[in-house]
Amino acid sequence: MANPANNEIRYLNPPTVEVKKKKYRRFKKSGIKYIDYKDAEFLKKFLNEQGKILPRRLTGTSLKFQKKVSQAVKRARHLALLPYVTDLMK
Repeated sequence: MANPANNEIRYLNPPTVEVKKKKYRRFKKSGIKYIDYKDAEFLKKFLNEQGKILPRRLTGTSLKFQKKVSQAVKRARHLALLPYVTDLMK
């Protein structure tokens, strides 16, 4: 053995540390307290091309507003304002 003080692990590349970017809180900045299920154009921002609800990590909404968005989308789907499934929505 070479030097016992030199027992540290060496990497070829230094480990990368991901820097989390600040989440964009669109509802707090706009002052929105109620999400209207009848506003289909606004709710389309939270859906992907297949009509699925986008997760919080992609939209940047808080848990409180994500629950309100998902409830509004489900109500709009029930009233046929938004489709349940589609090929290309946007």
